[in-house]
Amino acid sequence: MSRKPLCIAISPAKRKCFEGLIEFIEETVFGLVNQIAQRETQAAQRLAKTIAMLLQFAEKNPGMCRVMAGDALVYEHERLQQRMNALFDKLESHFKQSLREMLEASATPTVDAQARASVLTAFCMGRLQRYARSGFKRSPTEHLETSLAHLLG
Repeated sequence: MSRKPLCIAISPAKRKCFEGLIEFIEETVFGLVNQIAQRETQAAQRLAKTIAMLLQFAEKNPGMCRVMAGDALVYEHERLQQRMNALFDKLESHFKQSLREMLEASATPTVDAQARASVLTAFCMGRLQRYARSGFKRSPTEHLETSLAHLLG
């Protein structure tokens, strides 16, 4: 028996407000991702700066962090959460492209890039959730350089 996610009917005005926030997040994050991609020629630096930018954006915008982490979307329209999922899927694809450059000497660069991109995406999502669930006390950028050195090593 398949279960549908619990979804409470929300007003069109509230849904439109969330859609506007998500659109702002998408435009801001991917505008900055594109700027980083244009400026950084080294894949590892591009990845590190992209992850740092995403986490710094969330840290400076706690309310948006709650939307990105999905906390603000619980019990809201399923389509809203799907849009946030699409944002992280797009980020993962961006990570994968950079990782392919880094791993081109690998015997299986595509598989390795996919696996590492998945880990980087989960790391970002985890940092956002930890920040939101700590009441915005545990910074998403805490020990970021050390963490990225391990992840991108």
